[in-house]
Amino acid sequence: MASQTRLPAWPLWITVALVILIVNAMVFQKEHLLSEGDTVLLPLAPRDPRSLLQGDFMRLRYELTRQLERTHKSQRSYTGYALLRLNENGVGEYVQSHESPPDLQPNERLIYFRKRGDHVRFASADYFFQEGHGEYYEQAAFGELKVSRSGQALLIGVRDRRYQRLDAPDGSSPASRQ
Repeated sequence: MASQTRLPAWPLWITVALVILIVNAMVFQKEHLLSEGDTVLLPLAPRDPRSLLQGDFMRLRYELTRQLERTHKSQRSYTGYALLRLNENGVGEYVQSHESPPDLQPNERLIYFRKRGDHVRFASADYFFQEGHGEYYEQAAFGELKVSRSGQALLIGVRDRRYQRLDAPDGSSPASRQ
């Protein structure tokens, strides 16, 4: 009968502790962005309203994404900051992109973005909601984001053309996935 050697348990516990620490740090970062970030509305381009496997959701397509893809069309890989100028309704209008954060005027905000291949990403593009409410959310005209001073963006909702937040008809709040 072969003797079994027992591995020490401490590497497992260190790994578990590190995973918990990293997850909590990510949650803290998102909570801080929600409480301290500035609200920016981004115009939406046409989108796909549902997925058979995931249920009802909107795949948001920001107009800013299309502008950045056109601006950086010749580059396969680019990381930078989109400079936005906010109008009186809080809608961010693309001005230009920068490789490093520029100084900002009071009505300007930055959004950090990455371009890989032909696609630009800066915030969640999937907005999930209760099944059967797809028609209600078809009136979405703006993505509502919280944006930090460092340019990190978090999708928190969608708004209609009158800048009113679209909450579920039954009062529940939909979710976005980062």
